[in-house]
Amino acid sequence: MLINKIENINKYENAVMSMKVLMFGWEIPPHNSGGLGVACHGILKAMSQQGDQVTFVLPRSMEVDEDISELVFADNLTKETSVKVIVHSFDSLLSPYLTSEIYKYEFQNNYKPVYASNLVEEVYRYANVVDKIQDLDSFEIIHCHDWLTIPAALEAKKRTNLPLVLHIHATEMDRTGGYCNPEIFVIEKMGMEQVDKIIAVSEFTKKSIIDNYGISSDRIEVIHNGIDHQQHPSITIDNPIYRRLQVLKEAGYQIVLFTGRLTFQKGVDYLLEAAKKAIQFNPKSLFIITGSGDMETKLINQASELRISDRVVFTGFLRGEELKSLYQIADLFVMPSVSEPFGLVALESALYGTPVIISKQSGVSEVMQHSLQVDFWDVDEMTDKMVAVLEYEGLRQTISSLAHQEAKAMSWHKVTDKMRVLYKELVSQNMSQNTFTN
Repeated sequence: MLINKIENINKYENAVMSMKVLMFGWEIPPHNSGGLGVACHGILKAMSQQGDQVTFVLPRSMEVDEDISELVFADNLTKETSVKVIVHSFDSLLSPYLTSEIYKYEFQNNYKPVYASNLVEEVYRYANVVDKIQDLDSFEIIHCHDWLTIPAALEAKKRTNLPLVLHIHATEMDRTGGYCNPEIFVIEKMGMEQVDKIIAVSEFTKKSIIDNYGISSDRIEVIHNGIDHQQHPSITIDNPIYRRLQVLKEAGYQIVLFTGRLTFQKGVDYLLEAAKKAIQFNPKSLFIITGSGDMETKLINQASELRISDRVVFTGFLRGEELKSLYQIADLFVMPSVSEPFGLVALESALYGTPVIISKQSGVSEVMQHSLQVDFWDVDEMTDKMVAVLEYEGLRQTISSLAHQEAKAMSWHKVTDKMRVLYKELVSQNMSQNTFTN
């Protein structure tokens, strides 16, 4: 009997190419507020194309543009593959980047009591739907993304005894600069200690997990993010934003782009200080700041105080064709993050042929060799490199070409290939343990 079980394990190890995965997420485009949703979409799309069967659980119903996997909505427990469902007016409350304090304020002042009264309670409400998910025992592995999905995934693991992978795209330490919400920190640490393996999106993130959460290095696998090449066409995008900026470029202006959340973590205040200096060298530098966040008003005021408001444009949050047009027309992209677990926007810019300056305090700096890198706090060096790229066309074209080729070599398929190897190892170990235990 034991020999037969061992033979079955060996057959399984040799045969497993695709996997049946129960995955817990929090957001997905076009209803994402940051890189977490973009990464989940890229992973799901690649896994679906490679034949994996992924059931992706989301906290609420939403409209999704394409068939990527089976989606399960926690608010009504429907399963769909091509989803056309109402998007609730209070979706913004469920952003993974909100603090519990902001969530509670907005809930009490602007929204009807539909979900939990604070973000942590909402995370646990989400976990309560696990017992209603059909065919839990049919999966081979469980995969969850960031702290918001940890309680749900742990509950699923408890009910199935399946191996569980926790994918860390950012920690509370990264998001808050060390001034973390203790409730969120406890959930993160609990998850990191109880899962079978942690995927970190960079060595930078892995070090943070080890240093701040006390997790052993051998429990963490680094798998850098990829990029969806099909989402970045080479043809020129034509829309009002592109046409207006093209007029400015024809008048001699050069465009420096930032896109991301306007928070402490992203370092935009350092970029504005460098912009002040750069404009003195190049008066026709135009800085476009795309995104929203808790520092938006402060940053607008900072630009006014620096007397560069006429050279800095705050667009608010953009996505889709509007954002693509900015990537395409920009002369330079700058990512000055204070603490960036990865930084997908740098890859997106490079894929559009835009040269990039990135913070050394970022995960993407580990894989983008053809970029200019600076310490976020070194405003003078940031200024020097911005001015050099804008002034010297040869330098700009060289960095652009090399970075573009580098980005083209990265894909979500390569990411999911590495994930599948990890899955296979964990499933095999789990089967072996269950065999010899029984």
